[in-house]
Amino acid sequence: MIVDCATRVFNTPEQLGRDTAQALRRATALRGGRLESTAAAHERASAPVAASLVHGFASRLLDAGIPNEFVAEVVRSNPSRLAGIAGIDPMAPDAAASLDRALELGLVGVSVSPSAQGFHPAHSDAMRLYARIESAGVPLFVGRPGPLVPAGVLEFDRPSGLDEVARAHPQLRIVIGELGWPWIDECLAMLTKHPNVHAEISGVVSRPWQLYNALLSAQSLGVMEKLFFGSGFPYEQPAKAIENLYSVNAFAHGTQLPAIPRSALRGIAERDPFATLGIDAPAARAVHANRPSTEGDLTRDAR
Repeated sequence: MIVDCATRVFNTPEQLGRDTAQALRRATALRGGRLESTAAAHERASAPVAASLVHGFASRLLDAGIPNEFVAEVVRSNPSRLAGIAGIDPMAPDAAASLDRALELGLVGVSVSPSAQGFHPAHSDAMRLYARIESAGVPLFVGRPGPLVPAGVLEFDRPSGLDEVARAHPQLRIVIGELGWPWIDECLAMLTKHPNVHAEISGVVSRPWQLYNALLSAQSLGVMEKLFFGSGFPYEQPAKAIENLYSVNAFAHGTQLPAIPRSALRGIAERDPFATLGIDAPAARAVHANRPSTEGDLTRDAR
């Protein structure tokens, strides 16, 4: 079973903020492609995976948002394969109410973006929200909603900024997005230090050489079992992300470079975030009742 831990659905890039929308359009034009981010595009792209986590987003700093009600509507369109992660801005005065509402909607986690929301991860308002998330027993995802933009406060994305959070809330299950890029080693140190801190590989999975080196480091530190698969849809297609993961040892072929064991790559692809993160939702139960995967299926999909 492959679960894609990092996807977003939106009808227009402006939902991520004007600066982000401009950056996305520039990047898309450079690639010569077209950004397809709707629920229908997500459904088509997600054929190779058993389930996807769909993240919302909210930012007063960027005047942006993918409403949690919209995320819940997307999930309801295919509840056996989708689970929703609420986008909440810890700096918003209604952050606690947004969490309560998200749980009422059936969303199974919370997504924050320190750089895009303009707060230090250990800000007192954020810490109060984390305490409520910890009490609710749902995981916290930390990552960016799109490309870096000038208005974002990049230093707030440093994984080490979450060290105080993990120490103050040891039962809070935290998932760092994009392996903490551009501070991958810092992210791996957090995985080594804190039992309930994990990471997903979106973003980096689109850059195979960087992925190869990151996974070698993760293997040497003994934290491979703390990594989840994430495609980063709509910025990367799940099928391409799976292919990149399973073919990452191409750099080692015919050289003295070390290879990453196939079993470790399969471990990332098939790791079950529902079980690991304690997500108890109808979507999760439906997925567990219909586990379709074999490695042959995965590699066939990767091709």
